[in-house]
Amino acid sequence: MTDLTPGMTAPDVTLPRDGGGTVSLSDLSGPVVLYFYPKDDTPGCTKEAIGFTEAADAFAAAGATVIGVSKDPVAKHDKFIAKHDLGIMLLSDAEGDVCERYGVWVEKNMYGKTYMGIERATFLIVDGKIAQAWRKVKVPGHVEAVLEAVQALPPAP
Repeated sequence: MTDLTPGMTAPDVTLPRDGGGTVSLSDLSGPVVLYFYPKDDTPGCTKEAIGFTEAADAFAAAGATVIGVSKDPVAKHDKFIAKHDLGIMLLSDAEGDVCERYGVWVEKNMYGKTYMGIERATFLIVDGKIAQAWRKVKVPGHVEAVLEAVQALPPAP
């Protein structure tokens, strides 16, 4: 498992996105909030996506792009976005390669059963480097903490 810490180079990502096309981190300018979540349309993931959507204008005002990543296919992302009127970009890591490179594909335990899944985690990427990482994220208060970190960044030159 990769443990990405502040100062490390963020692995570049090129993945298919909701609505079609692909997105590469290296093509984006300004800070990027890359958040990994287990599954579209589950209670925690829905709350988190809605939270990032509600704060989308504040992130945009700070120059940041918010991107969610799960292993769900693009078609499922499209339905998730339409159902909850989400205003953030969702990428599909169907093969799990990006989850592996970010160290979020982990062994999980629920009701005594062990399985592999995506650990809820968020990475703030500035100039291609990890500026901050949140692991084992709990949804309440998380969007606010990430927004605070983005707003605390020095202004771009």
